Amino acid sequence: MTAKGNILIVEDEAKMRRILELSLGEDGFTMLSAEDAESGLKLLQNGSVDLVVTDLKLPGMNGLEFLQAVKRFNAALPVVVMTAFGTVETAVEAMKAGASDYVLKPFSLDEMRMVIHKELDVRRLREENRSLREALQQRYQHPNLVARSPKMQKVLATVERVAATNSTVLLGGESGVGKDLIARAIHETSRRASGPFIKINSTAIPENLLESELFGYEKGAFTGATTSKPGKFELADKGTLFLDEIGDVPPATQVKLLRVLQEREFERLGGTRTLKVDVRLIAATNRDLREALEQGTFREDLYYRLNVVPVDIPPLREHKEDIPELVNLFLARSSGESAKEITTVSPEAMRMLMDYYWPGNVRELQNIVERAFALAKGPVLGASDIHFDPPRARPQNAGTSLLPEGMTLEQWEDEMIREAVRRANGNKSQAARMLGLSRNALRYRLSKMGIADEGEGT
Repeated sequence: MTAKGNILIVEDEAKMRRILELSLGEDGFTMLSAEDAESGLKLLQNGSVDLVVTDLKLPGMNGLEFLQAVKRFNAALPVVVMTAFGTVETAVEAMKAGASDYVLKPFSLDEMRMVIHKELDVRRLREENRSLREALQQRYQHPNLVARSPKMQKVLATVERVAATNSTVLLGGESGVGKDLIARAIHETSRRASGPFIKINSTAIPENLLESELFGYEKGAFTGATTSKPGKFELADKGTLFLDEIGDVPPATQVKLLRVLQEREFERLGGTRTLKVDVRLIAATNRDLREALEQGTFREDLYYRLNVVPVDIPPLREHKEDIPELVNLFLARSSGESAKEITTVSPEAMRMLMDYYWPGNVRELQNIVERAFALAKGPVLGASDIHFDPPRARPQNAGTSLLPEGMTLEQWEDEMIREAVRRANGNKSQAARMLGLSRNALRYRLSKMGIADEGEGT
Protein backbone atom coordinates (compact mmCIF):
# COMPACT_ATOMS: atom_id res chain seq x y z
CA MET A 1 0.00 0.00 0.00
CA THR A 2 1.37 3.44 -0.95
CA ALA A 3 1.98 5.69 2.06
CA LYS A 4 -0.45 8.63 2.23
CA GLY A 5 1.76 10.68 4.52
CA ASN A 6 3.81 10.67 7.71
CA ILE A 7 1.97 11.12 11.01
CA LEU A 8 3.66 11.76 14.36
CA ILE A 9 1.75 10.55 17.45
CA VAL A 10 2.78 12.07 20.81
CA GLU A 11 0.94 10.23 23.62
CA ASP A 12 2.22 9.07 27.00
CA GLU A 13 -0.32 6.22 27.30
CA ALA A 14 1.31 3.26 25.53
CA LYS A 15 -2.00 1.49 24.81
CA MET A 16 -3.59 4.54 23.16
CA ARG A 17 -0.41 5.21 21.22
CA ARG A 18 -0.34 1.64 19.90
CA ILE A 19 -4.03 1.67 18.90
CA LEU A 20 -3.51 4.85 16.88
CA GLU A 21 -0.37 3.45 15.25
CA LEU A 22 -2.17 0.29 14.12
CA SER A 23 -5.40 1.98 13.04
CA LEU A 24 -3.83 4.79 11.05
CA GLY A 25 -1.16 2.46 9.69
CA GLU A 26 -3.94 0.36 8.14
CA ASP A 27 -5.09 3.53 6.31
CA GLY A 28 -1.72 3.70 4.54
CA PHE A 29 0.01 6.28 6.74
CA THR A 30 3.62 5.96 7.88
CA MET A 31 3.58 6.23 11.67
CA LEU A 32 6.08 7.85 14.03
CA SER A 33 5.41 7.89 17.77
CA ALA A 34 6.79 9.37 20.97
CA GLU A 35 5.83 9.12 24.64
CA ASP A 36 6.69 12.72 25.50
CA ALA A 37 7.07 16.13 23.86
CA GLU A 38 10.86 16.19 23.96
CA SER A 39 11.10 12.91 22.03
CA GLY A 40 8.43 14.14 19.64
CA LEU A 41 10.42 17.27 18.81
CA LYS A 42 13.51 15.18 18.00
CA LEU A 43 11.49 13.02 15.60
CA LEU A 44 10.00 16.15 14.06
CA GLN A 45 13.40 17.71 13.46
CA ASN A 46 15.01 14.53 12.12
CA GLY A 47 12.34 13.40 9.68
CA SER A 48 9.54 14.43 7.32
CA VAL A 49 6.20 14.83 9.11
CA ASP A 50 2.91 15.78 7.43
CA LEU A 51 0.68 15.94 10.53
CA VAL A 52 1.05 15.76 14.33
CA VAL A 53 -1.43 14.22 16.77
CA THR A 54 -0.68 15.06 20.41
CA ASP A 55 -2.26 14.72 23.81
CA LEU A 56 -2.49 17.97 25.75
CA LYS A 57 -1.60 16.22 29.01
CA LEU A 58 2.02 15.07 28.73
CA PRO A 59 4.85 14.50 31.21
CA GLY A 60 7.49 17.25 31.27
CA MET A 61 6.70 19.76 28.52
CA ASN A 62 2.89 19.81 28.30
CA GLY A 63 0.92 19.50 25.08
CA LEU A 64 0.28 23.23 24.72
CA GLU A 65 3.98 24.03 25.03
CA PHE A 66 4.73 21.25 22.55
CA LEU A 67 2.18 22.74 20.12
CA GLN A 68 3.86 26.15 20.35
CA ALA A 69 7.26 24.54 19.71
CA VAL A 70 5.87 22.70 16.64
CA LYS A 71 4.46 25.96 15.26
CA ARG A 72 7.82 27.67 15.73
CA PHE A 73 9.42 24.82 13.79
CA ASN A 74 6.79 24.81 11.00
CA ALA A 75 3.81 27.16 11.24
CA ALA A 76 2.01 25.40 8.36
CA LEU A 77 2.18 21.91 9.89
CA PRO A 78 -1.31 20.72 10.97
CA VAL A 79 -1.62 19.64 14.60
CA VAL A 80 -4.59 17.71 16.01
CA VAL A 81 -4.83 17.74 19.81
CA MET A 82 -6.46 15.13 22.06
CA THR A 83 -7.94 16.16 25.38
CA ALA A 84 -10.28 14.81 28.06
CA PHE A 85 -13.93 15.86 27.93
CA GLY A 86 -13.61 18.04 31.05
CA THR A 87 -10.84 20.24 29.60
CA VAL A 88 -12.53 21.72 26.53
CA GLU A 89 -11.26 25.18 27.53
CA THR A 90 -7.70 23.91 27.12
CA ALA A 91 -8.55 22.63 23.65
CA VAL A 92 -9.93 26.05 22.69
CA GLU A 93 -6.73 27.62 23.98
CA ALA A 94 -4.79 25.19 21.82
CA MET A 95 -6.85 26.19 18.76
CA LYS A 96 -5.94 29.83 19.41
CA ALA A 97 -2.27 28.77 19.61
CA GLY A 98 -2.46 27.21 16.17
CA ALA A 99 -3.95 23.74 16.51
CA SER A 100 -5.89 22.67 13.41
CA ASP A 101 -8.55 20.67 15.27
CA TYR A 102 -9.17 18.72 18.47
CA VAL A 103 -10.90 15.49 19.53
CA LEU A 104 -12.33 14.79 22.96
CA LYS A 105 -11.44 11.61 24.80
CA PRO A 106 -12.93 9.08 24.64
CA PHE A 107 -13.22 9.22 20.85
CA SER A 108 -13.90 6.67 18.16
CA LEU A 109 -11.19 5.71 15.70
CA ASP A 110 -13.53 6.68 12.86
CA GLU A 111 -13.75 10.19 14.30
CA MET A 112 -9.95 10.43 14.52
CA ARG A 113 -9.58 9.14 10.95
CA MET A 114 -12.11 11.69 9.67
CA VAL A 115 -10.32 14.61 11.38
CA ILE A 116 -6.88 13.52 10.12
CA HIS A 117 -8.03 12.98 6.54
CA LYS A 118 -9.76 16.36 6.56
CA GLU A 119 -6.67 18.19 7.82
CA LEU A 120 -4.37 16.47 5.33
CA ASP A 121 -6.79 17.27 2.49
CA VAL A 122 -6.84 20.93 3.55
CA ARG A 123 -3.04 21.01 3.72
CA ARG A 124 -2.74 19.37 0.30
CA LEU A 125 -5.19 21.87 -1.20
CA ARG A 126 -3.29 24.80 0.29
CA GLU A 127 -0.01 23.50 -1.09
CA GLU A 128 -1.56 22.99 -4.54
CA ASN A 129 -2.97 26.52 -4.48
CA ARG A 130 0.37 27.93 -3.38
CA SER A 131 2.18 26.01 -6.12
CA LEU A 132 -0.33 27.25 -8.68
CA ARG A 133 0.08 30.83 -7.50
CA GLU A 134 3.86 30.53 -7.64
CA ALA A 135 3.68 29.03 -11.13
CA LEU A 136 1.41 31.82 -12.31
CA GLN A 137 3.64 34.43 -10.71
CA GLN A 138 6.69 33.02 -12.49
CA ARG A 139 4.87 32.99 -15.80
CA TYR A 140 2.98 36.27 -15.69
CA GLN A 141 4.92 39.16 -14.24
CA HIS A 142 6.11 42.59 -15.27
CA PRO A 143 8.75 44.72 -13.54
CA ASN A 144 6.44 47.74 -13.10
CA LEU A 145 3.32 45.85 -12.01
CA VAL A 146 2.24 44.17 -8.77
CA ALA A 147 0.01 41.25 -9.71
CA ARG A 148 0.08 38.37 -7.25
CA SER A 149 -3.72 38.19 -6.98
CA PRO A 150 -5.64 35.81 -9.28
CA LYS A 151 -7.56 38.70 -10.87
CA MET A 152 -4.43 40.64 -11.77
CA GLN A 153 -2.72 37.44 -12.90
CA LYS A 154 -5.61 36.99 -15.31
CA VAL A 155 -5.01 40.51 -16.63
CA LEU A 156 -1.29 39.82 -17.13
CA ALA A 157 -2.07 36.53 -18.85
CA THR A 158 -4.17 38.48 -21.35
CA VAL A 159 -1.38 41.07 -21.71
CA GLU A 160 1.10 38.33 -22.62
CA ARG A 161 -1.22 36.81 -25.20
CA VAL A 162 -2.28 40.08 -26.84
CA ALA A 163 1.23 41.58 -26.87
CA ALA A 164 2.32 39.06 -29.49
CA THR A 165 -0.35 40.36 -31.91
CA ASN A 166 -0.98 43.72 -33.56
CA SER A 167 -4.60 43.87 -32.38
CA THR A 168 -6.18 47.04 -31.06
CA VAL A 169 -6.82 46.81 -27.31
CA LEU A 170 -9.53 48.51 -25.27
CA LEU A 171 -8.68 48.82 -21.56
CA GLY A 172 -11.62 49.27 -19.21
CA GLY A 173 -11.70 50.04 -15.52
CA GLU A 174 -12.27 52.72 -12.95
CA SER A 175 -10.05 55.77 -12.72
CA GLY A 176 -6.79 55.00 -10.93
CA VAL A 177 -6.61 51.24 -11.58
CA GLY A 178 -3.42 51.55 -13.63
CA LYS A 179 -4.60 51.42 -17.23
CA ASP A 180 -1.52 53.37 -18.36
CA LEU A 181 0.77 50.77 -16.72
CA ILE A 182 -1.06 47.92 -18.44
CA ALA A 183 -0.81 49.74 -21.77
CA ARG A 184 2.92 50.22 -21.31
CA ALA A 185 3.30 46.54 -20.32
CA ILE A 186 1.60 45.50 -23.58
CA HIS A 187 3.98 47.74 -25.54
CA GLU A 188 7.11 46.60 -23.71
CA THR A 189 6.20 42.92 -24.13
CA SER A 190 5.42 43.29 -27.84
CA ARG A 191 7.58 43.29 -30.95
CA ARG A 192 7.15 47.08 -30.96
CA ALA A 193 9.06 47.48 -27.69
CA SER A 194 12.00 49.18 -29.46
CA GLY A 195 9.61 51.72 -31.01
CA PRO A 196 8.04 54.76 -29.33
CA PHE A 197 5.27 54.62 -26.71
CA ILE A 198 3.21 57.80 -27.04
CA LYS A 199 0.47 58.66 -24.56
CA ILE A 200 -2.32 61.21 -24.96
CA ASN A 201 -5.22 61.94 -22.61
CA SER A 202 -8.36 63.08 -24.41
CA THR A 203 -9.71 65.00 -21.41
CA ALA A 204 -6.45 66.90 -20.82
CA ILE A 205 -6.64 68.64 -24.21
CA PRO A 206 -9.31 71.17 -25.24
CA GLU A 207 -11.77 69.65 -27.71
CA ASN A 208 -10.84 72.09 -30.51
CA LEU A 209 -7.15 71.14 -30.20
CA LEU A 210 -7.46 67.35 -29.88
CA GLU A 211 -7.58 66.70 -33.63
CA SER A 212 -4.41 68.71 -34.29
CA GLU A 213 -2.66 66.93 -31.37
CA LEU A 214 -3.53 63.53 -32.80
CA PHE A 215 -2.98 64.16 -36.50
CA GLY A 216 -0.71 67.23 -36.57
CA TYR A 217 -1.16 70.38 -38.67
CA GLU A 218 0.39 72.26 -41.56
CA LYS A 219 1.70 75.79 -41.45
CA GLY A 220 -1.19 78.24 -41.75
CA ALA A 221 -3.86 75.65 -40.90
CA PHE A 222 -5.22 78.03 -38.24
CA THR A 223 -4.30 81.27 -36.53
CA GLY A 224 -1.02 80.79 -34.71
CA ALA A 225 0.14 77.81 -36.82
CA THR A 226 3.40 79.45 -37.89
CA THR A 227 5.11 76.09 -38.59
CA SER A 228 4.07 72.57 -39.43
CA LYS A 229 3.87 70.08 -36.57
CA PRO A 230 3.56 66.27 -36.59
CA GLY A 231 0.79 64.68 -34.51
CA LYS A 232 0.89 61.83 -32.04
CA PHE A 233 0.13 59.24 -34.72
CA GLU A 234 3.22 60.25 -36.68
CA LEU A 235 5.37 60.30 -33.55
CA ALA A 236 4.14 56.79 -32.66
CA ASP A 237 5.01 55.29 -36.06
CA LYS A 238 6.45 51.74 -35.64
CA GLY A 239 5.36 51.89 -32.00
CA THR A 240 2.27 52.21 -29.80
CA LEU A 241 -0.17 55.07 -29.25
CA PHE A 242 -2.05 54.99 -25.94
CA LEU A 243 -5.24 57.04 -26.15
CA ASP A 244 -6.67 57.50 -22.66
CA GLU A 245 -10.31 58.44 -21.97
CA ILE A 246 -11.40 57.47 -25.49
CA GLY A 247 -15.02 57.97 -24.49
CA ASP A 248 -14.51 61.75 -24.39
CA VAL A 249 -13.24 62.09 -27.97
CA PRO A 250 -15.59 64.44 -29.90
CA PRO A 251 -17.63 63.00 -32.82
CA ALA A 252 -15.63 64.76 -35.58
CA THR A 253 -12.37 63.30 -34.29
CA GLN A 254 -14.00 59.87 -33.96
CA VAL A 255 -14.47 59.82 -37.75
CA LYS A 256 -10.75 60.39 -38.39
CA LEU A 257 -9.81 57.80 -35.75
CA LEU A 258 -11.97 55.23 -37.50
CA ARG A 259 -10.21 55.92 -40.80
CA VAL A 260 -6.76 55.50 -39.23
CA LEU A 261 -7.78 52.16 -37.71
CA GLN A 262 -9.27 50.92 -40.98
CA GLU A 263 -6.81 52.27 -43.56
CA ARG A 264 -3.72 53.26 -41.54
CA GLU A 265 -3.69 56.69 -43.18
CA PHE A 266 -4.73 60.31 -42.51
CA GLU A 267 -4.00 63.94 -43.44
CA ARG A 268 -2.66 66.62 -41.15
CA LEU A 269 -5.04 69.43 -40.26
CA GLY A 270 -4.93 71.90 -43.17
CA GLY A 271 -2.94 69.47 -45.32
CA THR A 272 -3.68 67.51 -48.48
CA ARG A 273 -0.88 64.94 -48.40
CA THR A 274 -1.98 61.49 -47.19
CA LEU A 275 0.35 60.04 -44.56
CA LYS A 276 0.74 56.30 -43.91
CA VAL A 277 1.59 55.07 -40.40
CA ASP A 278 2.25 51.74 -38.70
CA VAL A 279 0.82 52.29 -35.23
CA ARG A 280 -0.76 49.98 -32.71
CA LEU A 281 -3.57 51.73 -30.83
CA ILE A 282 -4.38 50.98 -27.21
CA ALA A 283 -7.42 52.87 -25.99
CA ALA A 284 -8.70 53.20 -22.43
CA THR A 285 -11.88 54.36 -20.78
CA ASN A 286 -13.44 54.51 -17.34
CA ARG A 287 -16.88 54.93 -18.90
CA ASP A 288 -19.27 52.28 -20.17
CA LEU A 289 -18.96 52.81 -23.92
CA ARG A 290 -22.04 50.68 -24.55
CA GLU A 291 -24.07 53.28 -22.66
CA ALA A 292 -22.46 55.98 -24.79
CA LEU A 293 -23.53 54.00 -27.87
CA GLU A 294 -27.13 54.02 -26.70
CA GLN A 295 -26.94 57.76 -26.03
CA GLY A 296 -25.51 58.36 -29.50
CA THR A 297 -22.34 60.07 -28.24
CA PHE A 298 -19.98 57.35 -29.49
CA ARG A 299 -19.84 55.79 -32.95
CA GLU A 300 -20.80 52.13 -33.06
CA ASP A 301 -18.39 51.33 -35.90
CA LEU A 302 -15.49 52.91 -33.98
CA TYR A 303 -16.46 51.00 -30.84
CA TYR A 304 -16.16 47.65 -32.62
CA ARG A 305 -12.85 48.68 -34.19
CA LEU A 306 -11.50 49.52 -30.74
CA ASN A 307 -13.03 46.61 -28.87
CA VAL A 308 -11.04 43.91 -30.68
CA VAL A 309 -9.40 42.74 -27.45
CA PRO A 310 -11.15 44.10 -24.34
CA VAL A 311 -9.20 43.98 -21.08
CA ASP A 312 -11.07 44.87 -17.89
CA ILE A 313 -8.79 45.90 -15.01
CA PRO A 314 -10.38 45.20 -11.61
CA PRO A 315 -10.67 47.93 -8.96
CA LEU A 316 -8.26 47.66 -6.03
CA ARG A 317 -11.03 46.62 -3.62
CA GLU A 318 -11.38 43.39 -5.66
CA HIS A 319 -7.71 42.37 -5.35
CA LYS A 320 -6.73 43.66 -1.91
CA GLU A 321 -4.19 40.86 -1.51
CA ASP A 322 -1.91 43.00 -3.72
CA ILE A 323 -2.00 45.92 -1.25
CA PRO A 324 0.96 44.88 1.00
CA GLU A 325 3.31 44.54 -1.97
CA LEU A 326 2.03 47.79 -3.51
CA VAL A 327 2.65 49.57 -0.20
CA ASN A 328 6.21 48.21 -0.05
CA LEU A 329 6.78 49.32 -3.65
CA PHE A 330 5.60 52.88 -2.96
CA LEU A 331 7.63 53.07 0.26
CA ALA A 332 10.75 51.90 -1.58
CA ARG A 333 10.23 54.55 -4.24
CA SER A 334 9.73 57.28 -1.64
CA SER A 335 12.81 56.15 0.29
CA GLY A 336 14.86 56.16 -2.91
CA GLU A 337 13.84 59.74 -3.66
CA SER A 338 14.68 61.16 -0.22
CA ALA A 339 17.15 60.88 2.63
CA LYS A 340 14.41 59.36 4.77
CA GLU A 341 13.94 55.58 4.89
CA ILE A 342 10.88 53.59 5.97
CA THR A 343 10.76 49.90 5.19
CA THR A 344 8.32 48.61 7.82
CA VAL A 345 4.57 49.04 8.19
CA SER A 346 2.92 48.31 11.54
CA PRO A 347 0.18 45.61 11.57
CA GLU A 348 -2.39 48.23 12.61
CA ALA A 349 -1.47 50.51 9.70
CA MET A 350 -1.58 47.63 7.23
CA ARG A 351 -4.95 46.55 8.61
CA MET A 352 -6.30 50.07 8.01
CA LEU A 353 -5.05 50.00 4.42
CA MET A 354 -6.49 46.53 3.83
CA ASP A 355 -9.92 47.45 5.24
CA TYR A 356 -10.33 50.73 3.33
CA TYR A 357 -12.69 50.80 0.31
CA TRP A 358 -10.25 52.59 -2.10
CA PRO A 359 -12.63 54.52 -4.37
CA GLY A 360 -9.54 56.04 -6.05
CA ASN A 361 -7.91 52.62 -6.52
CA VAL A 362 -4.12 52.17 -6.84
CA ARG A 363 -3.54 55.87 -7.55
CA GLU A 364 -5.23 56.78 -4.26
CA LEU A 365 -3.21 54.11 -2.40
CA GLN A 366 -0.01 55.60 -3.81
CA ASN A 367 -1.02 59.09 -2.69
CA ILE A 368 -1.96 57.90 0.82
CA VAL A 369 1.32 55.99 1.24
CA GLU A 370 3.42 58.91 -0.04
CA ARG A 371 1.58 61.27 2.34
CA ALA A 372 2.10 58.87 5.26
CA PHE A 373 5.79 58.57 4.34
CA ALA A 374 6.17 62.35 4.41
CA LEU A 375 4.40 62.71 7.79
CA ALA A 376 5.89 59.69 9.59
CA LYS A 377 8.32 60.57 12.38
CA GLY A 378 9.99 57.20 12.88
CA PRO A 379 11.32 54.31 10.80
CA VAL A 380 7.99 52.44 11.00
CA LEU A 381 4.83 53.55 9.23
CA GLY A 382 2.16 53.50 11.95
CA ALA A 383 -1.61 53.79 12.05
CA SER A 384 -1.37 57.43 13.17
CA ASP A 385 0.49 58.24 9.95
CA ILE A 386 -2.39 57.03 7.72
CA HIS A 387 -4.80 59.80 6.74
CA PHE A 388 -7.56 59.01 4.25
CA ASP A 389 -9.16 61.58 2.02
CA PRO A 390 -12.67 62.65 3.08
CA PRO A 391 -15.49 61.04 1.05
CA ARG A 392 -16.16 62.85 -2.19
CA ALA A 393 -19.29 64.96 -2.10
CA ARG A 394 -21.91 63.83 -4.56
CA PRO A 395 -23.05 66.42 -7.12
CA GLN A 396 -26.44 67.92 -6.41
CA ASN A 397 -27.78 66.50 -9.65
CA ALA A 398 -26.45 63.00 -8.96
CA GLY A 399 -29.88 61.70 -8.04
CA THR A 400 -31.22 60.68 -4.65
CA SER A 401 -28.71 57.92 -3.78
CA LEU A 402 -27.47 58.04 -0.20
CA LEU A 403 -24.48 55.78 -0.86
CA PRO A 404 -20.90 56.99 -1.46
CA GLU A 405 -20.06 57.34 -5.13
CA GLY A 406 -19.34 54.03 -6.83
CA MET A 407 -20.30 51.92 -3.78
CA THR A 408 -23.12 49.37 -3.64
CA LEU A 409 -25.33 48.87 -0.60
CA GLU A 410 -23.66 45.54 0.20
CA GLN A 411 -20.19 47.11 -0.02
CA TRP A 412 -21.30 50.00 2.23
CA GLU A 413 -22.70 47.54 4.80
CA ASP A 414 -19.43 45.58 4.74
CA GLU A 415 -17.48 48.78 5.41
CA MET A 416 -19.77 49.63 8.36
CA ILE A 417 -19.22 46.15 9.82
CA ARG A 418 -15.43 46.45 9.46
CA GLU A 419 -15.55 49.89 11.10
CA ALA A 420 -17.62 48.60 14.03
CA VAL A 421 -15.21 45.68 14.63
CA ARG A 422 -12.30 48.12 14.40
CA ARG A 423 -13.83 50.53 16.94
CA ALA A 424 -14.61 47.63 19.27
CA ASN A 425 -10.97 46.45 19.04
CA GLY A 426 -12.12 43.09 17.74
CA ASN A 427 -14.79 42.51 20.42
CA LYS A 428 -17.59 40.88 18.42
CA SER A 429 -20.31 41.37 21.05
CA GLN A 430 -19.55 45.07 21.37
CA ALA A 431 -19.42 45.49 17.60
CA ALA A 432 -22.76 43.68 17.27
CA ARG A 433 -24.34 46.09 19.78
CA MET A 434 -23.02 49.08 17.79
CA LEU A 435 -24.68 47.69 14.66
CA GLY A 436 -27.91 46.58 16.32
CA LEU A 437 -27.23 42.93 15.42
CA SER A 438 -27.11 39.74 17.42
CA ARG A 439 -23.65 38.24 17.83
CA ASN A 440 -24.65 35.26 15.68
CA ALA A 441 -25.91 37.59 12.93
CA LEU A 442 -22.61 39.46 13.01
CA ARG A 443 -20.62 36.21 12.85
CA TYR A 444 -22.68 35.17 9.82
CA ARG A 445 -21.98 38.48 8.05
CA LEU A 446 -18.26 38.24 8.86
CA SER A 447 -18.10 34.71 7.45
CA LYS A 448 -19.77 35.93 4.22
CA MET A 449 -17.11 38.65 4.02
CA GLY A 450 -14.38 36.02 4.40
CA ILE A 451 -13.37 37.20 7.91
CA ALA A 452 -12.95 34.35 10.37
CA ASP A 453 -14.40 34.68 13.88
CA GLU A 454 -11.27 34.03 15.92
CA GLY A 455 -13.08 34.13 19.22
CA GLU A 456 -11.93 37.56 20.34
CA GLY A 457 -14.08 39.19 22.88
CA THR A 458 -17.40 37.81 24.03
